[in-house]
Amino acid sequence: MKRGGALVGSAIFLVIAPGGIAVLVPSWISGWRIDPPLVGLPALRVVGAALIALGIPGLLDSFARFALDGLGTPAPVAPPRRLVVTGLYRYVRNPMYVSLESLIVGQGLLFGSVDVLEYGCATWLGFQLFVLLYEEPTLRAKFGADYQQYCENVRRWIPRRTAWRPADSPDPRSARPARE
Repeated sequence: MKRGGALVGSAIFLVIAPGGIAVLVPSWISGWRIDPPLVGLPALRVVGAALIALGIPGLLDSFARFALDGLGTPAPVAPPRRLVVTGLYRYVRNPMYVSLESLIVGQGLLFGSVDVLEYGCATWLGFQLFVLLYEEPTLRAKFGADYQQYCENVRRWIPRRTAWRPADSPDPRSARPARE
């Protein structure tokens, strides 16, 4: 797949899957109605807004990387040809799912909706099962030792503090001329 096709395919999948999971369903559940803040803490609305603000660019970056670096889409029918280990993928193996959860939980907190938070728990469980039963075995079979090295260095759900770089990738600092 060429980059242009990968970008179009990723954009279509972005609207359908994450759009449905993180926008449409929470809107059905909450009606995007603002209820009283959860446990009487208005500060949770600020936390919710921050999670939404972090989730959107994380999701968009992840989708772009699949198209630009992986030459494919996040959709299982048109997967990337190359293992994507750039951008947020250097910190956490599943930034797309983490971003989606951030959007869902953020909406639950912002709108004061326990039902949306419960939905967030259900989607996380679904993501966990999908990753363990389908995604990781598929990536191991397709990318072998490269994916194994990646898994050994980057956690599934909890981001690293520093960016991971594969052993064979150049350190950007090494490109600078040495001081004499």
